[in-house]
Amino acid sequence: MWLIIFTLAAGFAMNAPVQQRAASRSEKAAPWYQKVLVGMEVGPTGAQFGSDPSDTGYSARFDGREVVRRCVEAKSEYLVIWARDGEYAYYNSRHQPKAPGLGERDVLREAVEEGAKHTLPIIAYCVLQTPTQALRENPDWRIRDHNGQPINHLVCFNSPYRDYIKHLLAEMLSYGIAGFHLDMVDQGFGPPHGCWCDTCRKLFEAEYGRPMPNGITWDEDWDRMLEFRYRTSERFEKDLYAFVRSRKPDATVDFNYHGSPPFSWEVGQRPVQHAGNGDFITGETGAWGFSALTVGLNAAFYRAAVPHQRVQVAIQRGVRMYHDQTTRPLADIRWELQTLLSHGAFVTMVDKTAYDGWLDPVTYARIGAAFEDALRRRAHFGQPPAAEVGIWFSSRTRDWYAREKPGDYFQAFQGAHKAMVYAHIPWGVLLDENAKLESLQRFPVVCLPNAAIVSEAEADLLRHYVEAGGNLIVTGVSGCYDRMGRLQSRSALESLIGARFVRRLDSLDNHVRFPGSRDETLTALANGIPADWPFLVRGPAVVLEPTTAVPYGELMQPHRTVRQRQGKEGTEWPMSADRAVGPAILTHRVGKGTVLTLTASPDFATASEHHITEARRLLTNAVRLLHPKPRVRISAPATVEAVVTDDPKTRTLRVHLLGYHTPPQTTPAQNRPYVLPVPIEEPLMFRAVLQFGMPVTRVRKLNPSTRLRVSGSRVEATVEDVHEVIIVHYR
Repeated sequence: MWLIIFTLAAGFAMNAPVQQRAASRSEKAAPWYQKVLVGMEVGPTGAQFGSDPSDTGYSARFDGREVVRRCVEAKSEYLVIWARDGEYAYYNSRHQPKAPGLGERDVLREAVEEGAKHTLPIIAYCVLQTPTQALRENPDWRIRDHNGQPINHLVCFNSPYRDYIKHLLAEMLSYGIAGFHLDMVDQGFGPPHGCWCDTCRKLFEAEYGRPMPNGITWDEDWDRMLEFRYRTSERFEKDLYAFVRSRKPDATVDFNYHGSPPFSWEVGQRPVQHAGNGDFITGETGAWGFSALTVGLNAAFYRAAVPHQRVQVAIQRGVRMYHDQTTRPLADIRWELQTLLSHGAFVTMVDKTAYDGWLDPVTYARIGAAFEDALRRRAHFGQPPAAEVGIWFSSRTRDWYAREKPGDYFQAFQGAHKAMVYAHIPWGVLLDENAKLESLQRFPVVCLPNAAIVSEAEADLLRHYVEAGGNLIVTGVSGCYDRMGRLQSRSALESLIGARFVRRLDSLDNHVRFPGSRDETLTALANGIPADWPFLVRGPAVVLEPTTAVPYGELMQPHRTVRQRQGKEGTEWPMSADRAVGPAILTHRVGKGTVLTLTASPDFATASEHHITEARRLLTNAVRLLHPKPRVRISAPATVEAVVTDDPKTRTLRVHLLGYHTPPQTTPAQNRPYVLPVPIEEPLMFRAVLQFGMPVTRVRKLNPSTRLRVSGSRVEATVEDVHEVIIVHYR
């Protein structure tokens, strides 16, 4: 076994505090990532599952000079070049074998030298997870499960691997690169879980004064274990960041972030805790793995996690995934690119070369056309979002309510997002880790979609928000579980919702019914929903007894057959409605604001396989009841996503209209991706009507083909493209 023992110099020490770093950076010119809109990541494909050293054909034509030239031609504003993966280095490393097909060539040096001719920032891509070559040489660096058995493909971030990575980073820094993309600090995406190695056991006991739990126990010891795992990832990231800055203060570092859905505690990342450990946050999207609908959600989630940083999102040119050697149609590339730019991100297009390093000219022609179009629209990206609804995300609920079935929680959060997108209600994300009164007050309405665990401090924050005039929507089991994920005898939100928690239904196939006799409030809530009709709202539901709240409609439990009651038949397929067990909706005035409680889960239902439009309308009707006069009301097909931004200095609203060819679906709770969407082959045609709540002085559009009709504060647009921006100047 080749055992590497490193003694690191004092220069590897931790760098200055974050505040000092920010101050020193502000005195210099803006770093590269503050000025860019679109860029490329290019790396080889063929060694992602290991490689035979005799395979000299692999990456033989992977040429840094040619990559730079192609990227410059495609209007890329920076280049992330693969320098190290789990098997090989693509430069002359003293510590990791170089891809044999390169011979004497050094791809990183080629890229840096050619990039200097074009003032193109070169970022070194360095893989951190699944280091197959390093683990073969140092098997004691592997993560171990609770029985002490190694998990062969995962590395322990508390092992000497950290020092090994620092030596690789030091080598790459000597090339004069602009920074690093480090991919990624994960502790696995499913069972078996770790790490119970001797080093981790000793560190855990030193920190907590007690041994690690013997497995996944979901008790106080497991709570400590989750914290230990999170801190392990955080320490690893911060240590690498500090090391890079100690060697080259202006070099940037970003980590591939996996704290957002569909990733859970298994990865070892919490939404906020692991978002801001680099200079900017980097995540990835793609309809193949994250769904078409969550393209924009990812960008908004990242921004919520680190509001003070820029957001980078990586997409790929392939139809299925990064290495599949397919090329998407131009319209499909433009749709995803423009969606992310509209949400305020800058975008990296990933190209995996052919096996030998060949660059596909058709791919670069399409990327170039998409980039050129995006750069023409540059002035219309990056303005602050103007949203009506803040969708609350609870990391504690993710970890302790959903536990090893994260889809049980994600489905509600993503269903609430889907409902807002389909109704063209501008939305944003609120995270429990960094939520403050000021962040809540950015939104006229805040929605808690099945946030099962609500702490006392969070309940107080929500109360202050409502008392000051905010509007709160509470769905399903929100507030009904304690911090350890156990069902409570009372809800943490009882005083806010004006009702007493009675019980949770043991069914998901629950129904709601509204009477034909309706007052003004019920008419608004049941808009578009037939009277006296039990309709399915699949998802968790609770029985509440009103105290000071006003009840509306009926929550109905489902029928159960004799065999189902005997436990001989499952209940995964919905049954019909049985009897009413409590109200469907409660409204409660608190201070200057209103709390509206939906005892069923229209959010969960909207993302389920048994989604009906009435369930979705129930949620969006609630928003419109609470906030009847938005700044802009948008009417368009469900295939269109709308993003609204505001520039108060110039009094300009921008409405980005993004047309997809079917109503985009969100991530399924299981078997992701469940269905692969068909790529968009040609521009869309759709009609949108925008009604503004203020006087409009001027209306413009970007695309020559778009037809506008303006009547006062009403704008009608007929669009023939995947992206249009309606620019509205207001008084």
